[in-house]
Amino acid sequence: MDTTFNLKNTIDQIVKEKGIDKRIVLEALEQAVLSAANRKYRNTRDLEAHYNEEIGEVELFEFVTVVDEVQDSYKEIDLEEAREVDPDVEIGDSLGMKMDASDFTRIAAQTAKQVIIQKVREAERETIFNEFIERKGELVNGIVRRYERGDLVVDLGRAEAVLPQNEQAPREVYRQGDRIKALITKIEMTGKGPQIILSRVNPVVLAKLFEAEVPEIGEGIVEIKGVVREPGSRSKIAVYSHDGNVDPVGACVGMRGARVQNVVSELRGEKIDIISWSEDIARFACNALAPAVVSRLYIDDDNRSMEIVVADDQLSLAIGKRGQNVRLAARLTGWRIDIKSESRAAEAEMLQYSSFDGTLDETAQEDADTEDAVSENAPELTETDGETPEE
Repeated sequence: MDTTFNLKNTIDQIVKEKGIDKRIVLEALEQAVLSAANRKYRNTRDLEAHYNEEIGEVELFEFVTVVDEVQDSYKEIDLEEAREVDPDVEIGDSLGMKMDASDFTRIAAQTAKQVIIQKVREAERETIFNEFIERKGELVNGIVRRYERGDLVVDLGRAEAVLPQNEQAPREVYRQGDRIKALITKIEMTGKGPQIILSRVNPVVLAKLFEAEVPEIGEGIVEIKGVVREPGSRSKIAVYSHDGNVDPVGACVGMRGARVQNVVSELRGEKIDIISWSEDIARFACNALAPAVVSRLYIDDDNRSMEIVVADDQLSLAIGKRGQNVRLAARLTGWRIDIKSESRAAEAEMLQYSSFDGTLDETAQEDADTEDAVSENAPELTETDGETPEE
């Protein structure tokens, strides 16, 4: 009775602490008892082990075939003896007989322990893998544990994840015990268990941070249309409102800039431009170049490119440090963008008109010269014989 109680308690404890399927534990226990029995009988018998939930024990059964004349006493039984166990049995039937498992209980228990440990480990890995495979693309919280060859090992509670060096934002430094938010980008099952890969530089990180800060995004009122980043430096996010009464940019900025500031703080000071998205590519491009103000633009639909003209004092702002602003704007819109200042555009136009006029004059002169040459070299006709003189 105590054994039954202890076995049930052990199973329930494993299931509760490890969070794995009870069936997996029971299968491991059954397999352990069966292995012990097969070793004792040297695999000469057809055995099966089953856990009896009611009595809390693993029962062992030997299966034999009912025959007229026994050839193999380990696997066959004659009809008369078989009917003492089951009166309805017939020749050719398979008869299962419960065996006394007390002789190898201790051996089975030792084997079961090892098998259960292995099965529990495998089940834990499988459970963790299945849990996190469904969380791919989710922003998770973790605690920094250590650095390994530049990669950051992060404790996610039920598992450890890796933040590779190339997925870490520049100038971000962490110490053991620091809390960190990162995006789950990949989950792979390896020989050592599930490997969870994180990222801090993926554009989705920025989108997820705004989703957490801006209720209107979660409610579907404001939609994120695009995100581009140069991690650790600057990013742009395009937003659109499905409600005419809600300003998408204002919703993301928040009262006194509280919402966007929370995101900036999480990204360790990364500058964020919040852009109003528009179906009109010209308007969208102008918005994307913020904070610069666009004077005018010319669109080439065939080549998906545009030339944008800004005031002279807006040129450096439009281009940004090392071309960063225009580069991000081009990536956000998906169009090639060339920027010119008003003075440079005026010079280019003047040069173009000048070149155009000069071409006309030169062509006209060439035509005139050609006409003179034709006139000078044209043969003269005589009135007398109508023949052309020799050249």
